[in-house]
Amino acid sequence: MADTHSSLLARRDPAIFDLIRKEAHRQETTLELIASENHTSPAVMEAMGSCLTNKYAEGYPGARYYNGCEFHDQVETLAIERAKQMFGAKFANVQPHSGAQANAAVFMALMEPGSTFASLLLKDGGHLSHGMKINFSGRYYNPVHYPLHYAADHKEFEQIDYDAARAVCLEHKPKVIMCGYSAYPRTIKFDKFRALADEVGALLVADVAHIAGLIVGGAHPNAFPHAHVVTTTTHKTLRGPRGGLILTNDEELAKKIDKAVFPGMQGGPLMHVIAAKAVAFGECLNPDFRTYSAQVVCNAKALAAALVKRGYRITTGGTDNHLMLVDLRQRSDKLTGAEGSKWLETAGIICNMNGIPNDPRPPRVTSGIRLGTPALTTRGMKEAQMEQVADFFDRTMAAGLAGPDELAKVCKAVRGEIEALCGKFPMPH
Repeated sequence: MADTHSSLLARRDPAIFDLIRKEAHRQETTLELIASENHTSPAVMEAMGSCLTNKYAEGYPGARYYNGCEFHDQVETLAIERAKQMFGAKFANVQPHSGAQANAAVFMALMEPGSTFASLLLKDGGHLSHGMKINFSGRYYNPVHYPLHYAADHKEFEQIDYDAARAVCLEHKPKVIMCGYSAYPRTIKFDKFRALADEVGALLVADVAHIAGLIVGGAHPNAFPHAHVVTTTTHKTLRGPRGGLILTNDEELAKKIDKAVFPGMQGGPLMHVIAAKAVAFGECLNPDFRTYSAQVVCNAKALAAALVKRGYRITTGGTDNHLMLVDLRQRSDKLTGAEGSKWLETAGIICNMNGIPNDPRPPRVTSGIRLGTPALTTRGMKEAQMEQVADFFDRTMAAGLAGPDELAKVCKAVRGEIEALCGKFPMPH
């Protein structure tokens, strides 16, 4: 926080000021390895905390339901133009409050309640808004699911089974096919999905929330021109504020999507967030963002290789993007994601437990941990530091297996080493 804001908040609400100060310290002194998180620039945070939060701006630029939106129109237009430039799209809606709401708006625009759509199961790396039973997508629509390759001797073990996806779609004739995932470490073949969509008369929706920054930075193939619609969050590999984004090249679909976002799904847009999106998009359009995106992938590959060296299995045999799923059972069948992620947090490594494909353990226990490299790369870390991270990871896990006394001793030592490492790689400034 800027000094003026900090001192004002400290006087007006010392309790909240203290909690924010503590959280800032936590972020500065720990290793952020949650694949869906990143560190925004101070400029993005400054826009988020601006006077734009004071205004209602229901509607769209040039067609608001409130007066006094002259500058908000310009802010939103800038965000739209930058989003279109980033992805090579003709139309963009920057108003969704989140990725899940972006998906909900797209479903409303493209389908009727009860319509069938195809997606990957949540347990195999999909997202809750892609058909989880208790989510809107599973309650109001009819999801059918395509699988991964499950045969261990298959060269694409635990990767998308495109032949099986075709069989599912030929049987059920979905109105929409969803691709793009939350825990899938391999390159998505958008062209294959588009061919399948054309074959069965479906619309292809690519939810690229995790890989959007890699796409913009040239480190993953673009979903366009293959996808009819692309949705994404703005806070993962794009390094923006928390929010959503919808893009398309189809003018008629764009009109339906705009109506589905407002008034279909949301009221007034969060203009301070849209301004922060515009700032982040401008940063993504800088040439150095391509260097960043390439390094994210290099770091992920280095971290995965370092963990394999220490006895862990990486699902699919590796990674093509920013994330990996670590199967802990090869290191020890006593390790679980739930317990291991708590040990790691004590040591200063922030990650999340995650099911692996065909996981024999329940979702609140899991056999895996998901790791991602976007945030560490934002801090300037490279391959050498990924080797250190793997060492911290393994020492903590080994100590946990040895018992509480050893765990406490090792976590204290590792935490000190992590704080020293973080001191050499400060937060964005």
